[in-house]
Amino acid sequence: MDLDRINAWVREFARLIGENAQYLSDLDAAIGDADHGINMDRGMTAVVAALDDTPPADAGALCKQVGMTLVKSVGGASGPLYGTFFLRMAPAMGAESADFAAALRAGVEGVVQRGRAEAGDKTMFDALAPALDALDAALASGADLAKALAEATAAAEKGRDATESMVARKGRASYLGQRSVGHVDPGATSAALLIGAAATVVRT
Repeated sequence: MDLDRINAWVREFARLIGENAQYLSDLDAAIGDADHGINMDRGMTAVVAALDDTPPADAGALCKQVGMTLVKSVGGASGPLYGTFFLRMAPAMGAESADFAAALRAGVEGVVQRGRAEAGDKTMFDALAPALDALDAALASGADLAKALAEATAAAEKGRDATESMVARKGRASYLGQRSVGHVDPGATSAALLIGAAATVVRT
């Protein structure tokens, strides 16, 4: 994943967030503050504007710029979590498929440290963790990055869907207790879009 593809990935994620902003906020209305889509769309719009204004020199610098922009422009928990994800990716970026997988893993580890999330908490981690496991397994078996990211996307979407039956244990949704069951987590939904965006860019 060179600079051009990382740039394309971030822009595709921004496009998907914009396309799904209302849906993400509708999901959040059921268990949160009803602003996940609005906040993420504002943040990713700011990210694209920053990339257009000051094109970064390499993939690591791009991830750092994205992370800092998200922290500054996204409200609620999403800004710090997605911002940390990209900031942690920055020093791990390289040119090879395994480097991208390692960078994604570093990003998710940052999310875990920031949000203290575990599997089953009904958060973005429930989409990201299985996605990275599937990505690593596919690459280890000899798959190319396009196939590995396709499998990661399927795993992320399965993880996203599994949040519907979970009781939220983190964030505002946790206040609802059992009433959070029956609703897909908006953070897991946007996280699945993040992985899907990478798969789309590598496939094309």
